[in-house]
Amino acid sequence: MNKWFTPALIAISLFVGNICFSQKGKVSGKLTLEDGTPVVFAIVHFPSVKKHTLSDESGFYQMSGIPFGTYQLEISSIEINDTIYTVNINKAIIEHNAVLKGANAVLLNEVVVEGITEEREIETKGFAVEVLETSKAALQSVQTNDLLNRTAGIRVRQNGGLGSSVDYNLNGMSGNSVRIFIDGLPVSTYGRSFSLNSIPPALIERIEVYKGVLPAHLADDALGGAINVILKKQMANNLNASVSYGSFNTFQTNFSGMHRSETSGFTLKASGFYNYSDNDYEVWGKFVRNILPNGRYYYVRAKRFNDAYRSVGGQIALGFTDVKWADQFFFSFNASDDYNEIQHGTYMSIPYKGRFTESRANVMGLTYTKSDLLKKGLEFTFNGMYSDRNQVVNDTVKWNYNWFGERSLGLDGEPIMRPQGAQQGAPTINHINRDIATFRSGLNYTINSNHKVILNHVFFDIDRTQQDEMRSVVEREFIGTRDLKKNISSLAYELTTTDDRLKGSVFGKFYQQRIDRMDPVLVQQNGESVRVEDRVSSNRNATGYGTALSFTVWPQLIVMASAEKAVRMPSENEVFGSPSENIVENLAIAPEVSNNVNIGFQAGSFFIQEHNFSFSTTGFLRDTRDKIVQRINPRINDAVQTNPYENLGKTKSIGFEAEVKYVYRQQLNLILNMSRFNSVFNTKYDSNGNVFDNYKQQLPNEPYFTANAMAEYTFTDIIANGSSLNLSYSFGFVDRFYTTWLEIESFRTPRQFIHDLGVNFTFPNKCFVVSADVRNIFDKQVYDNFAVQKPGRAFFLKLNYTINNL
Repeated sequence: MNKWFTPALIAISLFVGNICFSQKGKVSGKLTLEDGTPVVFAIVHFPSVKKHTLSDESGFYQMSGIPFGTYQLEISSIEINDTIYTVNINKAIIEHNAVLKGANAVLLNEVVVEGITEEREIETKGFAVEVLETSKAALQSVQTNDLLNRTAGIRVRQNGGLGSSVDYNLNGMSGNSVRIFIDGLPVSTYGRSFSLNSIPPALIERIEVYKGVLPAHLADDALGGAINVILKKQMANNLNASVSYGSFNTFQTNFSGMHRSETSGFTLKASGFYNYSDNDYEVWGKFVRNILPNGRYYYVRAKRFNDAYRSVGGQIALGFTDVKWADQFFFSFNASDDYNEIQHGTYMSIPYKGRFTESRANVMGLTYTKSDLLKKGLEFTFNGMYSDRNQVVNDTVKWNYNWFGERSLGLDGEPIMRPQGAQQGAPTINHINRDIATFRSGLNYTINSNHKVILNHVFFDIDRTQQDEMRSVVEREFIGTRDLKKNISSLAYELTTTDDRLKGSVFGKFYQQRIDRMDPVLVQQNGESVRVEDRVSSNRNATGYGTALSFTVWPQLIVMASAEKAVRMPSENEVFGSPSENIVENLAIAPEVSNNVNIGFQAGSFFIQEHNFSFSTTGFLRDTRDKIVQRINPRINDAVQTNPYENLGKTKSIGFEAEVKYVYRQQLNLILNMSRFNSVFNTKYDSNGNVFDNYKQQLPNEPYFTANAMAEYTFTDIIANGSSLNLSYSFGFVDRFYTTWLEIESFRTPRQFIHDLGVNFTFPNKCFVVSADVRNIFDKQVYDNFAVQKPGRAFFLKLNYTINNL
């Protein structure tokens, strides 16, 4: 850590000491009608500096990074008369509330609004990207993964209930090919206990989902895309807290708060969460069966009994915002801890009891951003994280159990012991310690409004040791080490034509990874035991490149295309294994390379009186070599269900996704989307020249056809003026898919039709919200990875309280 962290601090100190450039301010306020009703989703626009935003459900808006000066502020919406104010920004924080007049009740043939939001700007740069807002989801008993699962082209692959391991499938690319970031840093830095399962939507500003092609500012070796979670950074002094309780004894609570001094710019941010669930939902079907003493079996319907999950975590950040020498400067500390019981191995065929993991992580961070650094248009960003992570895998129970949580009996009536003395192999209390350093730095130089150059570099270093208490005293003295270092550099050029109709970028990336593994072993030499180090090392380099283009045919039609030669280096768990997830190491695994292409368009919004329509569709190709997948073992009754990751060979995925959105009077919202692709094994001949049996066969364990539908309707002034009632419904469809290469009915999931309902009531003060949700209304079987069943019908109640402008 000292090797990298100290020079970084010195470099930043030098930058800070020499910065005396332009000051910027932040404008915020509340928009209301003359009767006090908030103006929702109005466009707030500074035309001269091209800054835009929308007011939220309470009428609150804010914009940061506006240079000192006097500007025209335009506010527009279909429910008000467009209004222009003159605003003088001469200090760090300006509060500008506005009381607006309601629009006359006349029908408009056409409404033209100039200017786009930050989210819209991201979506129209040519990349296949979707930006998810979380403001409404934050009021419901909805996890972040649930929100992603309703998005076109995304399938969240979760091995059970709250806290279970999760993979993400983006149009045929899955697993570690899809990278997860928090504010641009890999989520793996934070540890298992701080993940998208743990971060509630209330703490998230927005989620950027890049499909297939990754922009240069997220320099990483993602192959199939990335999910970048942007945490809230709002400057208003605020406090938010929520608590939720529901089925399976599921309890979730979180809080977030922020305070900023207007005079000094000193800023304090804090957030925390606590999650717990017994996860004792019922399971049934072809994999849930008890074995009789005579070896015969019978199917049962039973509750999971060794699947409890608990996580707790918090983050505090101290620093300065919107001051002369920094836009943001923060020192942060993040701590999290979790406890996770493991119910079974890869398949649900053999239940475990007494196998669990405990994890904790302490993460220190430094963030610095500054625009107009030394030169106007030059922006510098730095994010550094050092993480101390520890995990214990505990498995010492020797008995065999059935799905009722009872010891299995033999013909003699005595309990049956597990073959190797524990639930998953030999008894273990395995301590796995990781020291992780991640640094991301970037320089963005805006030459003028039409040209921009981006340079980014990421350094990732993980030092891992592991020691098993169940080994002999002599063996415990021998601690194995695993080291993985990775450097990724990217350079990009962005072009925008003078009329903003054509936007494009080209970029190149350089990847380097070094792997070192050392295991000490005892060997006999001349009749004596001698300690010998078994070492394996490798060093790999690769290059990638790509481009993205968008063209505005007319204001309501944008055509986009992107392509990339993407490279992904194998991750730590794929190389070194993961005992907690039943993954064994594979030191010979090779990087995977994919040629990715996206072509699509966005059409809308189209207004017909009070009706608003928009459409989008994207076709995609993923031509991959040495695809990294977890080995599929069809022997579901194996006593030890551990599998490594391996290179599959050539694969090809071709498909499309589409989405339709409809809004009526900002009260009714409808969304329909679907994704379908054909992802096949594309290696024709083996080493002997024979055609593979699986050639052109659909890849197993990947749902290839999904669809979602969502509907929301909002009633205003219910019970009291200023209150609102929101009703929501969502539907999800997953077509049946095989879970192994053997295309037989026993290894095929059923078609899945999932229905959810939600209702939330917002009190007139806009601070207190009560919501209730019903998940999987008809209690259908829901499957994901290797036919692992997820929770059935569940009920949740949530209370949310927010205080703004403390």
